[in-house]
Amino acid sequence: MKYEIKNFDNLLGLPGLSENLLKNHFSLYQGYVNNFNKLNDLLVELEKADKFASPEYAEMNRRFGWEFNGMKLHELYFENLTKTYLPLEENSEFLKLINLEFRSFDAFQKDFKAMAAMRGIGWVVLYLDPKTKRVFNVWINEHDVGHFAGCIPLLVMDVFEHAYITDYGIKKAEYIETFFKSIDWQIVENRIKN
Repeated sequence: MKYEIKNFDNLLGLPGLSENLLKNHFSLYQGYVNNFNKLNDLLVELEKADKFASPEYAEMNRRFGWEFNGMKLHELYFENLTKTYLPLEENSEFLKLINLEFRSFDAFQKDFKAMAAMRGIGWVVLYLDPKTKRVFNVWINEHDVGHFAGCIPLLVMDVFEHAYITDYGIKKAEYIETFFKSIDWQIVENRIKN
């Protein structure tokens, strides 16, 4: 079964992110889906040919997580954005988790934004450990490195340059503020339950 490209055109017109930036970002995401599907097909063929010990098999498997996580992280990122911002509900399960770990929403937000502003490319992900109900802001440098195994990504922010440089140049802090004004907190809340 091939993964299908999801349509995120509903985000066009999102305040603070131009149509040009979003369409380029969608194209990048589509490349991850296409590349994952191609890579999967090639690996199946190598497996059928019993080429498990080949350099091609090894290298393609090393690339497998990069393409898959590039696809999934972009989907999570686009899905947690909205054109119609609604504030976080005061009695939400999400806010309870945040307050337990960070003591306040402001402290969480300060930590998340500081992590997003760090020099370098990557992702910032707020993870939930479903066993302990703890949440962690995590820096992911590359798609396939640094994830918290067994944890659920609740909030995902792309901080690779392609996510902001078209509109903000090197003013990453302005992009971070735009991101926080565009979070769909209901989606974040729903990820706790799923």
